[in-house]
Amino acid sequence: MTQATAPALFDRHRDRLDGAREALRTRDYWSAFPESPSPRVYGDTAAAGGEAAFRGYLDADFPLDQPGAGRVVTERSPYGIELNVAYPHADAETLLRAASDALPRWRDAGPEERVGVCLEILDRLHKRIFELAYAVQFTTGQAFVMAFQAGGAHALDRALEAIAVAYDAMTQIPGTATWTKPAGKGDPLRMAKEFHIVPRGVALVIGCNTFPTWNSWPGLFASLVTGNPVIVKPHPGAVLPLAITVAVAREVLAEAGHSPDVVGLAAEERGEGLASVLATDPRVRLVDYTGSTEYGDWLESHARQATVFTEKAGVNTVLVDSTDDFAGMCRNLAFSLTLYSGQMCTAPQTILVPADGIDTGSGRLSFDEVSRGIADAVAALTADDARAVELTGAIVNEAVLERVNRARSLGTVLLDSRELRHPNFADAVARTPLVIMLDADAAAAYGAEWFGPIAFIVPTANTAHSIAILRDITNARGALTTLVYSTDNKVVDEVTRAALDVGTHLSINLTGGVFVNQSTAFSDFHATGANPAANASLTDCAFVANRFRIVQSRSHSTRP
Repeated sequence: MTQATAPALFDRHRDRLDGAREALRTRDYWSAFPESPSPRVYGDTAAAGGEAAFRGYLDADFPLDQPGAGRVVTERSPYGIELNVAYPHADAETLLRAASDALPRWRDAGPEERVGVCLEILDRLHKRIFELAYAVQFTTGQAFVMAFQAGGAHALDRALEAIAVAYDAMTQIPGTATWTKPAGKGDPLRMAKEFHIVPRGVALVIGCNTFPTWNSWPGLFASLVTGNPVIVKPHPGAVLPLAITVAVAREVLAEAGHSPDVVGLAAEERGEGLASVLATDPRVRLVDYTGSTEYGDWLESHARQATVFTEKAGVNTVLVDSTDDFAGMCRNLAFSLTLYSGQMCTAPQTILVPADGIDTGSGRLSFDEVSRGIADAVAALTADDARAVELTGAIVNEAVLERVNRARSLGTVLLDSRELRHPNFADAVARTPLVIMLDADAAAAYGAEWFGPIAFIVPTANTAHSIAILRDITNARGALTTLVYSTDNKVVDEVTRAALDVGTHLSINLTGGVFVNQSTAFSDFHATGANPAANASLTDCAFVANRFRIVQSRSHSTRP
């Protein structure tokens, strides 16, 4: 590809863009990138080629030509394999100067050219989806299939979603217009007007350790497509997936005649604090962050010159009132609690059950029977180590293990967390979920986030009490997901009103193949921005429209 053909990228990928825009309009199922890693979909050699590419990075300098000197090595695989990938280490000033210098040409390219370049980046990332999946797996601890889907196909869909929403936002007004005002006598007044999409400035994306692509790509591409150069600051534990992303982006940008410094990598030593230096620099006008509430609050308070989009921690609550499929409910909850060892911002944590039990399709069950049913379903799902690790993956860092150990002393252990032996990685750190019963007055414990394979089952006075607790927790700590089980439409309506009041997404009576911790691009919104867990939503118009401004010019028109 040469500079002369760069505008043609928009036409090359127009069908994919139009498909995304239509899916956003209808909110029905649609995906641009197949989620199955089957050879029937991607070919017989794709998996082996991707793994070989991933292993080619190990014990070597990552191939990325960007300003700066030095190397940094920080990743430790939850699967116990040695990574030792060395990344370019640039200081904040070098990164900011390079991004700032690249801004004018990228801004002047206009929406269609930027959209075309961004879609080409996605297309090339898709061609390297197995490579990315292995990079996500071995830096985050996700099982391979999850890494392929969430870290590859679904992340690509979310990025495409951001591009499509941004395209619609940027093209709501024409680039030019003729303004004509009739006059009482003589010729009418005419003005020629031009409207320009102007980016806010340099954007900073601060990645997380658990979902480096899924959580980072929406903000990255929303900023990039609206004209803002982007500095990508990965979590020191999960650099490789975002380093590959940056390398591909720089390659496409250069081929399209733009400075590759429109996108840069800000790898850092652990504890270096580079994110804080970058986030508070006057040249940084946009910040996207996923991670702890403490640092998210710091960014919102200190990066005052920037618009800050945060997804922080929350307490995701399950309210059990009644069910006509108790076994299905328990299986569904067990899967949600087990998936990636609860290391998901959308994973359920606190399960509220009336102390006098619930009605089910097969009769009334006591609180103890409900609790035991949930715990037994988790135990059954994780009974076989070789099968269990394909759901649990590995524990992302020591802090999660420490949290599990602390949680054991909080209440009555209904199901203890146990160590899993991985059949392929002897040094993998894998654990099953811990299920604990806590009294309703222990809100200080179950009302705080315990990130990891930890679940609390809480006996409440009744369903009305459960709803009150749900409101209190979500108002105080926030939530990304909420789940209710009830056969009573009045109860469902009450919980729905509570969810609207506290600003959390609600799922109702999930017993089949959809789980509360899953979020589907083009249909589901991820977070609401309406409670303390996040101040933004993936991917509504507000997520992209605040990344650019409209600047107009006008002059007298002599055209008749």
